[in-house]
Amino acid sequence: MASMSTAFPKTTPFLSHPLAKSDSLIATTVSFPSSSRSRSLRRATRGVRSALIEPDGGKLVELVVPEPRRREKKHEAADLPRVKLTAVDLQWMHVLSEGWASPLRGFMREAEFLQTLHFNSLRLDDGSVVNMSVPIVLAIDDEQKALIGESKRVALVDSDDNPIAILSDIEIYKHPKEERIARTWGTTAPGLPYAEEAITNAGNWLIGGDLEVLEPVKYNDGLDRFRLSPFELRKELEKRGADAVFAFQLRNPVHNGHALLMTDTRRRLLEMGYKNPILLLHPLGGFTKADDVPLSWRMKQHEKVLEDGVLDPETTVVSIFPSPMLYAGPTEVQWHAKARINAGANFYIVGRDPAGMGHPVEKRDLYDADHGKKVLSMAPGLQRLNILPFRVAAYDKTQGKMAFFDPSRAQDFLFISGTKMRGLAKNKESPPDGFMCPGGWKVLVDYYDSLSLSGNARLPEKVPV
Repeated sequence: MASMSTAFPKTTPFLSHPLAKSDSLIATTVSFPSSSRSRSLRRATRGVRSALIEPDGGKLVELVVPEPRRREKKHEAADLPRVKLTAVDLQWMHVLSEGWASPLRGFMREAEFLQTLHFNSLRLDDGSVVNMSVPIVLAIDDEQKALIGESKRVALVDSDDNPIAILSDIEIYKHPKEERIARTWGTTAPGLPYAEEAITNAGNWLIGGDLEVLEPVKYNDGLDRFRLSPFELRKELEKRGADAVFAFQLRNPVHNGHALLMTDTRRRLLEMGYKNPILLLHPLGGFTKADDVPLSWRMKQHEKVLEDGVLDPETTVVSIFPSPMLYAGPTEVQWHAKARINAGANFYIVGRDPAGMGHPVEKRDLYDADHGKKVLSMAPGLQRLNILPFRVAAYDKTQGKMAFFDPSRAQDFLFISGTKMRGLAKNKESPPDGFMCPGGWKVLVDYYDSLSLSGNARLPEKVPV
């Protein structure tokens, strides 16, 4: 379980100018559609040069109690009914506290929950609509509900019973688990990783309210220096003079096909008239399923990608996105895109089957591979965000490197699936030259080697970074 702490090193090695903080198929490439879509993207270059895109709701929400009031708030929390947070609950609290879900100011009350579940959006007081596709809720059981009684405030505590937040003006309502799962994933089949982790055995009630977090969330895992909040990211992007920010969400190691996609995206943005597009390489840092490469190993691999010059540190910001992973396909990809608006991104790269996974029971993909990018182009509340779909990249045997797939000479290309990549790494075999930088591949091999040495399905995530 993460803990709350303020003391931690403030270096950020993935930033070329460190920020002073305030306390399936490997298919990659970008497609910039021609005709009307290209024209709209060119028009978008005219009004974004002087400032970053505004957060949803017009103002970034920050829910961490200011330093002078923390002692007072901790005293208040000590006398309140308590709700113990799970690891996933704490990750969502982290997300809320830094404004990734702006304009949300706490765990959802019933009206917000129903809008999210049925409309994938929230209507604000002024009538405007912002995207919100995944419920950010806190479950409690019958016993906790009884202990809260008539109180309008509760303290949220960590695994050691330390108060870490206060939830005020609370509302308790029924937790419709089956409906929540069905509407979020489009199925109630057993085996959905997040549902089994955080919903199926959770309490029968949800509690929402206004959130006050007593201290900034720190995990003390050696990676806190990479967890830049939306406010901190915006400061760094402004410091670098970004006139366009394009975000890339990933939960896997970066191979050269990914790098081709990202570098080609920057080239095309320069062609569109931008002077200094900055890449936000933003690996997901919350809950992931057991067979994904753990965060600490991914961060170590990403560092090697920059060290080996595959991506340019001067035009790349690498930071951890603290959200849990739902694997909810077209529903979840909206959340991934919306959160990056709040961090300052006005372009979002989307690929094949974003946030998707194999069906938990049947031998097929759970979602149509093209639905994610189609949904993003139509989603309510995301009209301000420019969506950049992948083109397919594969290993070009004639060039000895990852390249954009050319169907006229399909026989020259080799598709390396994620399963194949993991198999090679587990067996300490090398992929074709040019598939991944040597330093990054060694990290992946070391990870799978450590699994075999330990005899575990998955190691703890703490490794030197």
